[in-house]
Amino acid sequence: MFAEYLKAVMRHAEFEVLEDDGSIYGHLPVLPGAWANADTEAECRRELEEIAEEWILLAIAEHDPLPVIDGVQLRVQTEVG
Repeated sequence: MFAEYLKAVMRHAEFEVLEDDGSIYGHLPVLPGAWANADTEAECRRELEEIAEEWILLAIAEHDPLPVIDGVQLRVQTEVG
């Protein structure tokens, strides 16, 4: 389910070429604060995916709600014992 959620997140990736240095800036509007910058779009996409994974794992660790993206919801169950 994590992989499906990550794919849904990455479908929302947006990229632009920065005028000042020609590098690629990418961000994920569905994950506030998730952005990357690299020399190529491929590198930026790889970095952005890694950042998305870290963003999601941090949200899980802090028990923050995860947004539903394109109908995909990542649910984390905690065992009570």
